[in-house]
Amino acid sequence: MTGIVDTIEKLAPVALIFGAGVVFARRKIIDSSTSKAFSEFAFRFAIPAYLLGSLYASNLGRVFNAAAIGAYAATAVAAMVVIAIVARAVTGSSTRGTALRIMSACQVNTAYFAIPVFILLFGDASPIFPVILLQVCVLTVVVIAIMESAGSHNDVGVPTPVKVRRGMWAALTTPVVLACYAGIAANVTHVPVPGWALDALSLAGAAASPVALFALGLHLGGTGLRIRGTTSDEYWLIGFKCVLFPLLALAISRYVFGLTGEWLGYVVPIAAMPAPQNLFIFAQQYDTEVELAASVVVKTSIVALLLLPIWALVAR
Repeated sequence: MTGIVDTIEKLAPVALIFGAGVVFARRKIIDSSTSKAFSEFAFRFAIPAYLLGSLYASNLGRVFNAAAIGAYAATAVAAMVVIAIVARAVTGSSTRGTALRIMSACQVNTAYFAIPVFILLFGDASPIFPVILLQVCVLTVVVIAIMESAGSHNDVGVPTPVKVRRGMWAALTTPVVLACYAGIAANVTHVPVPGWALDALSLAGAAASPVALFALGLHLGGTGLRIRGTTSDEYWLIGFKCVLFPLLALAISRYVFGLTGEWLGYVVPIAAMPAPQNLFIFAQQYDTEVELAASVVVKTSIVALLLLPIWALVAR
């Protein structure tokens, strides 16, 4: 009981800042449309600053734990297979719809949710860095390839391989990923960085957690929450993302890769994070079940926040 109380206390600031964003948007104190400005600041400046400074100062041998990365990758692959089978055989989803469901159930909201939560819960978000690179370099590329293989209403006449390369390049050159590359490169090559520059990165990075959470709250508060109209399709995706995916991560990490201690305590909460916010962007870009994507992002964010204390305790 003491453990779960301590975890709830650590996560209380997350709920408070996130909830403030929701309340401000719902009561029109701050227009929800301004969430984009907050999000842009967090995504393009504060979070990359945090990642760059943290990776530069990190022990990369500890951050890139082979067993933990292998366990998470195996969990993601197993989940992708399950989701693809269910989506095609049970729900009869289209090719793009299947890719969308794979993304919603097997990827996590790292920038706007996982990093702020880990900073507040553990005081360090470095265990998330390998997952960011795995998602961008592998999982997102798979989703883009599937989406493009189904044919696109945009860029008529452009070969599919060209469109896949464009999508891959866009994913691999986001500010968050570039910051990871730069931090790792500077760390490995022992590039001397002035103290004032590190202080600047630290100052900007300190804003990453509250601004990202507040922006997400503003966004979700503006979109509203539809409970009664939740479809069976949404229910099983939310249940898989928030319950089955972290359970699968727990089982594979502990019994296949033998993870224990702090890394088991990192992998499971990462898996328990909500569906990524760019799920909605992909749905819009490919004109595929936009309402489903928006609903899953909103509802998994709320459910994940409620269940995080339990997952943090279970993974100890």
